Amino acid sequence: MTVNVNLTVDDYTNRVLGVIKEKFGLRDKGQALVKFAHLFGDDFVEAEVTEEAAKRIMNIHNNHIKKYGFRSMTDKELKKLFDVN
Repeated sequence: MTVNVNLTVDDYTNRVLGVIKEKFGLRDKGQALVKFAHLFGDDFVEAEVTEEAAKRIMNIHNNHIKKYGFRSMTDKELKKLFDVN
């Protein structure tokens, strides 16, 4: 899905978008803005989980439960894991 946006940016932002456009060989500054959002967006917004990724995570979880069950780690096992005396 795409959304049309009419923006007014300052000179610095315009130069940054120009550099991104050239660096990545993009067609226009709109594509540069999209690239910038993809590069730094996950610092602000979580990406949506795809159905395939959710299925892989559930598969990993189910395999772990089959192998180890729901047992808890003892204090001794935990200390050994972190080499704490």
